Amino acid sequence: MAQENVGGAVPGPRTRATRSVLMAKAYLVGSGVAALAAAAFLIRDGGFDGADIHLFEEQMGIGGSLDAGGTAEAGYTMRGGRMFEAEFRCTYDLLSGIPTLDDPSVSVTQEILAGHEEFAWDDIARLVDGDGKIAATGSMGFSERDRLDLVRCLAAPEGHLDSKRITDCFGEHFFTTNFWFMWCTTFAFQPWHSAIEFRRYLRRFIHLFPEFGSMSGIHRTRYNQYDSIVRPLAAWLRKHGVTIHPGCTVTDLDFAAGKNGRTVEAVRVSRAGHEERIAVAPEDLVLVTNGSMTDASSRGTHTSPPPPPPRRSDAWLLWHRLARGHENFGNPDAFDKHVKESRWESFTVTAKDPAFLDALAGFSGRETGRGGLMTFTDSNWLLTIVANRQPVYRDQPEGVSVWWGYGLFPGRAGNHTPKPMTMCSGREILEEVLHHLHFDDRTSARVLETSTVIPCVMPYITSQFLNRRRDDRPDVVPEGSVNLAFIGQFAEVPDDVVFTVEYSVRTAWTAVSRLLHLDKQPPPVYKGHHDPHVLAAALETMHRR
Repeated sequence: MAQENVGGAVPGPRTRATRSVLMAKAYLVGSGVAALAAAAFLIRDGGFDGADIHLFEEQMGIGGSLDAGGTAEAGYTMRGGRMFEAEFRCTYDLLSGIPTLDDPSVSVTQEILAGHEEFAWDDIARLVDGDGKIAATGSMGFSERDRLDLVRCLAAPEGHLDSKRITDCFGEHFFTTNFWFMWCTTFAFQPWHSAIEFRRYLRRFIHLFPEFGSMSGIHRTRYNQYDSIVRPLAAWLRKHGVTIHPGCTVTDLDFAAGKNGRTVEAVRVSRAGHEERIAVAPEDLVLVTNGSMTDASSRGTHTSPPPPPPRRSDAWLLWHRLARGHENFGNPDAFDKHVKESRWESFTVTAKDPAFLDALAGFSGRETGRGGLMTFTDSNWLLTIVANRQPVYRDQPEGVSVWWGYGLFPGRAGNHTPKPMTMCSGREILEEVLHHLHFDDRTSARVLETSTVIPCVMPYITSQFLNRRRDDRPDVVPEGSVNLAFIGQFAEVPDDVVFTVEYSVRTAWTAVSRLLHLDKQPPPVYKGHHDPHVLAAALETMHRR
């Protein structure tokens, strides 16, 4: 890739009608789904020529947190996966115009929805107890106080929960219920996380309550999300001429203050050891992905634990620099200073023998891909595993299978392995999983012999859930900003929920529509708690015994 300065813009006034002709430029920091979506919206709705859109990515790969890689021989790896549901309105709108890699006549949205119709989850082994027995999840396990606390949290004005943790709103018994075990491992909540975020999730997903145990309302992509979303979206952008600059770090922005507000006038970039200053015209746009939930991730191997995580990357440092000089640019300290409260560990298993998936299907009562999440409630690490529909990777060979898992308490010693999860090799983590499944010795030996496990520690993976105040995240377009917007998990969108692809896409659409003053706005956030039928079904579920 050429290393020349990509700045500069055609001078003169620009309007929405002439913007695509006069080629205003857009500079996007990051290449996660928020930035990729923003680039697509700039072309689709904003009239931008793709050649005038530049994405600067610190890493050599794209996709941000929706990454996946590896090989069948060395072992596949992915840090995580996001679930979808029918009311992901922004995501499905965007992806309805993006063709799949397998069939260009089929959109990514069509592929996801068709996959749900054909191969939906129907989980009957969502929770497994310490004796290896499947727990009944027909009842949420609530006491009367739990129900009252839950209703009170749902009804509370968000301002009343400022700086409160979930533990400030519920008694100890709540955190022993079936509901909590299913909720926290589906969405990765911890008791010390923000009550604001917990309330938003309750409201946003209340329509899923009746099917929460079976997870039948959850949608998934056909493959891992890198193959199913990032690659098709990136291919569409490249076809339209968008340039992605890997190995390129945005270190700072220069601002000019004027009578119309605050305008970015330059982007400072570090690339291949050289510092550049890219001039930005007032009518150009700058969209910044501030912060990163997968920053400083550390991968181990089948035989060795992950090394200590590296220092923070510029994903956080850039936000700190910007926030120091602008009080309405948020507070990154609320999210990147509490690693013990935001860390957990995932692992990806590549198997060359069907023994594990066959045994899991027999135990769970569901064929591979229909079983959904399985959580071991007595696990010191609070382990959860999932075996999705195969293949999980587009290039996955016949006879090779991939499944995935994670532990929400990786700092604790295991039940079988007397070490913290963070100090375990991939094989030791697999031994811990097999301990909770109680497979026979022969099956366990086959699984251990024919599997490769890649663990990954993520220090900031739930940092967006950390206890916060309402102004700790900046608005997508901060007050007084002329050509700057924030996108991704650490920009503020009222009512919607972080840790979802939908949130990233919504911030991208919001940024483009507001900066360009477009008539077409993102669809409203679904609010099932305003529907009396949804509320009645949720209340009935809460009272099941």
